[in-house]
Amino acid sequence: MSQCIASDKQQVLPLSGDETLTGLQRNDTPVNHHLLMERVLERGNLFRALQKVQRNKGGAGIDGMTVDDLPAFLKLHWPSIKEQLINGNYQPKAVKRVLIPKSDGSKRKLGIPTVLDRLIQQALLQILQPEWDQTFSHFSFGFRPRRSAHQAVKLSEIYVNDNRHWVVDMDLEKFFDKVNHDVLMHRVKQRVKDKRVLKLINRYLNGNYSHPTSLILPAKAI
Repeated sequence: MSQCIASDKQQVLPLSGDETLTGLQRNDTPVNHHLLMERVLERGNLFRALQKVQRNKGGAGIDGMTVDDLPAFLKLHWPSIKEQLINGNYQPKAVKRVLIPKSDGSKRKLGIPTVLDRLIQQALLQILQPEWDQTFSHFSFGFRPRRSAHQAVKLSEIYVNDNRHWVVDMDLEKFFDKVNHDVLMHRVKQRVKDKRVLKLINRYLNGNYSHPTSLILPAKAI
């Protein structure tokens, strides 16, 4: 009998018909309207995003601005930044690349956006995630709200008790470094109709990395 131990990054995806092949549990219909950017920039949504960024802390990006510096910066500059977002002209800053030592001696690449871009990304996530998550597979547990590795292990135990004896564990190495952005954006366009949001997401996907890239930081510094 196989024993399944799942980390926070692992998922249990049982074979259940076409769902595991297509990733489509429900109809992939648009879940927002043409004024999506205005929803992202609503005061209450932005305030929740700011609180989330402050709780997460994390290192400064390429501009050196810290989480503690962000509120004062927003008081001075948010009106012009909001106007750029509304007009679809906002240009994200370059992402600072750092190398994080791993236990096996290798190093993991990590990109650190500026705290301002983390705020905008969080505000966007808070609007998209509640609606999109409803269409995802019930058998997917990775990086989703109110889901955990413990739930994946619990489901595995149910399958083992149901006389299933095989567990397949797959990890796509450096997936986010290799994902095809054209394919990804094609899927996003099936749901998002606000062209300003599409341009913003595409700019984040294709963001430049700062140089040099040889900076190495311990994991706790991020």
